[in-house]
Amino acid sequence: MMNRENKEQFRILVVALLSFCTVGCATDDTQRVVNFTELTLQEEFDVDGAPNASVWGYDIGTGENGWGNQELQYYTDRTENVTVQNGKLLITARQESFEGSSYTSARLLTKDLFEQRYGRFEARIRLPYGQGIWPAFWMLGADIDDNPWPAAGEIDIMEYRGQNPTVLIGSVHGPGYSAGNAISKEYTLENDRFDTGFHIFGIEWAPEYVNFYVDDVLYNQITPEDVTGEWVFDKPFFILMNLAVGGTFVGSPNAETVFPQTMIVDYVRVYKNTNAN
Repeated sequence: MMNRENKEQFRILVVALLSFCTVGCATDDTQRVVNFTELTLQEEFDVDGAPNASVWGYDIGTGENGWGNQELQYYTDRTENVTVQNGKLLITARQESFEGSSYTSARLLTKDLFEQRYGRFEARIRLPYGQGIWPAFWMLGADIDDNPWPAAGEIDIMEYRGQNPTVLIGSVHGPGYSAGNAISKEYTLENDRFDTGFHIFGIEWAPEYVNFYVDDVLYNQITPEDVTGEWVFDKPFFILMNLAVGGTFVGSPNAETVFPQTMIVDYVRVYKNTNAN
């Protein structure tokens, strides 16, 4: 059995070979960067307890803090909602009365701790399920404090409605194309569900495009020509992972929604494009 280091070396080789084949064998105009071989962030969640504080911070509270989409949860940093166990990060939504909310969960982010312009960003995740359950792995422009959303830009590497466990969505948001007008595309998992096993969700991001992948299958490419406003994906972004409950995107839980629900993250890895400036 391969150890973690050998697995990572094998992973880099496979990505490089797949990239070479895509560039050399593609029959359409889809672009793909080849050399995403330099790891800049590798979170394997090998140490039990709280997530690595040198990488992950937390948003605490509700949408009244200036973010959210009429969601119902209160985000905390409690171990009941976010912890690392047995090599996995667990983000858990619970139905409970807490600080005036009926649900709790967690929202992690790398703001001011890890930010990068361009590269490959990926995570291996097993998603939760159920009406009103809304997990996401995404990114925001690092200048968001001075350049409020949507002008700072948003890349949704993966978001998903728990009531539809075979379909996920990849999107970009920016000035003139945000919220319901985001530039998006769905990916449908054939003969399987995202809540029954782990899948790798990723993007490859270069100056002129963002490519979206599920298990290394390229299903969407967004370029400056595709957006209906300014292209704002030319600066550092930070990473977020969260598990929301309710909101405009998924609707509220119903009597059939089972709690607790947990988003299980095996790893988060970021690579630098060695050909980029």
